[in-house]
Amino acid sequence: MLSDLYNRPIYNLRISVNSKCNLKCFYCHSEGVRNNGKKEMSIDDIMMITRLAASYGVKAIKLTGGEPLLRDDIVEIVRSLRIIDGISDISMVTNGHLLKKYASKLKNVGLKRVNVSLPTLDEKRYRKITGSSLKPTLDGIKAASSAGLNPIKINMVLLKGINDDEVDSMVSYSVKSRTLLQIIELEPIRISSKFYSKYHAPIGILEERLAKISKAVYFRDDMHKRKIFELEHTKVEVVHPIENTEFCSHCNRMRVTYDGSLKPCLMLSNNQIDVRKYLESKDYDRLRSAFLQAVIMRKPFYTG
Repeated sequence: MLSDLYNRPIYNLRISVNSKCNLKCFYCHSEGVRNNGKKEMSIDDIMMITRLAASYGVKAIKLTGGEPLLRDDIVEIVRSLRIIDGISDISMVTNGHLLKKYASKLKNVGLKRVNVSLPTLDEKRYRKITGSSLKPTLDGIKAASSAGLNPIKINMVLLKGINDDEVDSMVSYSVKSRTLLQIIELEPIRISSKFYSKYHAPIGILEERLAKISKAVYFRDDMHKRKIFELEHTKVEVVHPIENTEFCSHCNRMRVTYDGSLKPCLMLSNNQIDVRKYLESKDYDRLRSAFLQAVIMRKPFYTG
């Protein structure tokens, strides 16, 4: 297993398979990459990068977009990743709108679990945030549960003045739907400082409140300072990356952009290594050199 210069092992690869989305969430950072009109990676491209990463100890793959379920070949992508030696966990981040259609198919070819973006349970708020209807996402979560894509994590980006009064109702929903609630701090990526100031909700206040009603509070072993609050009938995970040195110092993830670049850190926009030419020419040696260079470039964003 590879480690970067800060002794952080890398065993998680987050692969964006496209830049298209069927929603228009106003806080979306698109994995820190703007849609530049470039062609998305093919299945062969994705497999070539994943095989290389697996040879260096990467075990977990998370598929993202855009919206990954908009790819016509998404089932085949998962099927192809499952047969790569060393890959033991394949998951996906989705808005859930197409999950009802794909849940069983994806489970059958090797997808283990899903994270579903759900910022609110209120139809009007959902339309304001995403520009679309709430029902397909709720139906998708039910379908994922029935298919056995568990544990299902609900990703709730906390937005001041928009949904920060819904934590209790989201907790109740997670109990009812047998899902895990993950509350995520708004990240200042691809948004203006004015926007960030307007909608960023202090996550520490929420953590203090959750601690008072929890039976236990502990950290995830693989990412320190990602707190788990064990409530009476469910668990709430709080993702607090902003100005959090412990969070950054335990990062174990490398990112791959939809157009074929290695991205060592989500928070930076000037650290990508374009490997498209190596994918197109099937130049495994140069791809490996670029991958190792990306590992060397990794450093904690927040260092105190």
